[in-house]
Amino acid sequence: MFEFAWIWLLAALPLPLLCYLLPPRGDQQSAALKIPQLIQGLEAKTQRKTTNKLRLFIAILAWIALVLAAARPQWLGEPVSIPAEGRDLMIAVDLSGSMKIDDMQVNGRQVDRLKMIKYVLSDFIERRVGDRLGLILFADTAYLQAPLTYDRDTVNQLLNESLIGLVGEQTAIGDAIGLAIKRFNAHEKSNKVLVLLTDGQNTAGNITPEQANELAINNGVTIYTIGVGADKMLVQSFFGSRQINPSQELDEDMLSKVATSTGGQYFRARDVESLQEIYATLDELEPIARESRQMRPLQALYYYPLGVALGLSALLGLYHLLAGAGLFNLRPRGKV
Repeated sequence: MFEFAWIWLLAALPLPLLCYLLPPRGDQQSAALKIPQLIQGLEAKTQRKTTNKLRLFIAILAWIALVLAAARPQWLGEPVSIPAEGRDLMIAVDLSGSMKIDDMQVNGRQVDRLKMIKYVLSDFIERRVGDRLGLILFADTAYLQAPLTYDRDTVNQLLNESLIGLVGEQTAIGDAIGLAIKRFNAHEKSNKVLVLLTDGQNTAGNITPEQANELAINNGVTIYTIGVGADKMLVQSFFGSRQINPSQELDEDMLSKVATSTGGQYFRARDVESLQEIYATLDELEPIARESRQMRPLQALYYYPLGVALGLSALLGLYHLLAGAGLFNLRPRGKV
């Protein structure tokens, strides 16, 4: 169905006509006698009438198109039913400096930990039809990047735009849990599930993971923690290659305790396959019943009349530019 969002703006269409009908300024009277020399350009004026009418017609069309664009024309599609059941999942992603360690592989290519998380999370988010998703990014502190929303595309985009070191280099796990609890409390009906991905231990923040754990238990928040990072990695040195454990800073005991004490579970993601298995487990979480809702897809159409208005304005501007250069000089040749 076609409609205007701001249809009252169409009342501005006759404004140029009203300005034209206003009385002229001052008390000017036309002269009773005409000097013959002033009439010698009468032929040129007659020739210019047609051009002036064309310019006026283009200007009127540009004004009409501009007012139509301002009224925001839009197309409303058929109602789409939203599933009456779903989950509320808050996803907290670690952006600390250690996430840049490239001990992961995606499609046979060596990548850092954050890129691997983005790769797998993208498909996980896409499958969350009917679920409300939120996104928290944390490092030195925690930031709410996206509140709980049905807009999966926006959550996915915000995740893909995140950068390592965006909010610092350390790891504030306690702050991320505390922020998720605060956002869950703003929703009455919620199964309050937090999925937290990190590759380290708590090294920053205003509250400790133990304090945040108590808050989660008291507020009924279930936490699923995921430790990210490989167990083995070859590095090159002056004496040749040697094998190291790039995940030695991962505090698995703390992550496991936080998860199990809230009724959740701790997972270890050493590669893409294990992380995908973890998300398959989260798919089986019990959804909660919600009130049935309907939405109508909306497509904005304002850019069509706006493009027409800009094109006509450019045409008028080009005419005045050429006229100023003397290309449209219509004065008749002969004696002055």
